[in-house]
Amino acid sequence: MTSRTLDIVAEPGKTSFTTRRVVDAPRALVFDAFTKCEHLKRWMGPRTLTMASCETDRVGGRYRFVFRTPDDQDVGFSGEYKEIVRPERIVRTFVFEPIPEAAALETLELEELDGQTTAIRTTTVHRTVENRDGHVGSGMEAGMTEGYARLDELLAAMLQTR
Repeated sequence: MTSRTLDIVAEPGKTSFTTRRVVDAPRALVFDAFTKCEHLKRWMGPRTLTMASCETDRVGGRYRFVFRTPDDQDVGFSGEYKEIVRPERIVRTFVFEPIPEAAALETLELEELDGQTTAIRTTTVHRTVENRDGHVGSGMEAGMTEGYARLDELLAAMLQTR
């Protein structure tokens, strides 16, 4: 049985935090779910939001995700890709567009555990502890938990069509 619990580690006084979640899918499939807009639109974020716009690129290029709230407000997240090593690692800047001064560096690492499950680990480094605490306290945990539940559904559907 695979743990579907989102673990978040944010040590007091540090500018970084780490998340970890295990999914039932091979690493290459999980990598595609994190990098292709046709997949990202189906799982990223809570169900109350829709992804109105998705743009992804290459190393040195940019990405941007715009989510639409139930009251038709758009909220964007964007950044620049620093490193992409398929299917195991993505390093990018992370900007919540309403608060650009709180930009962070995010590293996504996918560890294949047994060919059938993958551990997803993100490490996000902010410039200040205050920015890190704001990010962690923003409702991120609920959004990520629901998003990962949606990812589980997407991965199961992708595995059925293989």
